[in-house]
Amino acid sequence: MVNFAALALLIRAWAHELGFQGVGICDTDLSAAENGLLEWLARGLHGEMDYMAKHGTKRSRPAELLPGTLRVISLRMNCSPPNARDSRQVLAEGERAFISRYALGRDYHKVMRNRLAKLVEKIRAEAAGFDALKFDGRGFTDSAPVLEVALADKAGLGWRGKHTLLLSREQGSQFFLGEIYVNLPLQVDEAQQEHCGTCTSCIDICPTQAIVAPYRVDARRCISYLTIELRGSIPAELRRLIGNRIYGCDDCQLACPWNGFAQASVEPDFAVRHGLDDVGLIELFAWDEAEFNSKLAGSAIYRIGHEQWLRNIAVALGNAPKSAAIIAALQSRVEHPSEMVREHVVWALAQHSMTNGLASVVCSPSQMASGSISK
Repeated sequence: MVNFAALALLIRAWAHELGFQGVGICDTDLSAAENGLLEWLARGLHGEMDYMAKHGTKRSRPAELLPGTLRVISLRMNCSPPNARDSRQVLAEGERAFISRYALGRDYHKVMRNRLAKLVEKIRAEAAGFDALKFDGRGFTDSAPVLEVALADKAGLGWRGKHTLLLSREQGSQFFLGEIYVNLPLQVDEAQQEHCGTCTSCIDICPTQAIVAPYRVDARRCISYLTIELRGSIPAELRRLIGNRIYGCDDCQLACPWNGFAQASVEPDFAVRHGLDDVGLIELFAWDEAEFNSKLAGSAIYRIGHEQWLRNIAVALGNAPKSAAIIAALQSRVEHPSEMVREHVVWALAQHSMTNGLASVVCSPSQMASGSISK
């Protein structure tokens, strides 16, 4: 007879050995979360993230993704990079580039996927010793239709905060989540009570007011969506609100009192690379595509591509304090081959023209001819 209680203890021990700071187990009933997901999708709050809808209920029904799934092992790994420059200081210096702290090191997908695969193999090897047990399991980390926050909440790793991220009393929200779907009837953990109370700090601080209600985000206004997921032009009315954030936004997490308990990651892979925690916008805007590809290989940032990288930095330069160096940097890209980059460069130059009370807009000859100027 299989001792599933003992197996669960082994799984927890192995997970900690592999660098996970939190482990929880839950069943697969996500009916309450499914209702919220379907309503969010019906209202179009996912923007252009079509992948959120195309899998239907597979995201909220684990056994549809991996048939036979009985339990989900939810895991948490600290991600705050050690020795990174203070986020608030960078945000306060408009000529510096702010990058969400989770993306300053190696791509977490690669790190988490490797650790989850090792844990799956440990479970598989242990299960092989039980003749009656035909183990099946698979790990996921933000790479498949999985409701990871709902699962982690249900597994007792924390609770869903009003900004929709998972919160932990021990670590705030400074961590990555991963899941392993298994066909084992392991004992489940109890969910935690929520501890947000009447606090609305995350809602109040959001630069674009993307948290439209507690526990509900309009992705179309979220700076993380605008700088990472959105492939086309950033809506003009939101550009000034982005400030110097060129990849993601941590404001709701910075404002959360629970992140006062967050601890730095011990993973060397999550350490800051290429000084991205404290770097000037002009320096990053000067990277050509080869330099972008070389320096950001293995980074989560790599997937947005050089064109979108320049688009984001152009907006930040438009929001930066005016200087001759800023203007010169923008002028250097005014004839960029990408129409999208040119559009955002023209917008940025217009912001600096308007700081002098001018109505004129600096633009390229091709834009003058076509009339494709966006203010």
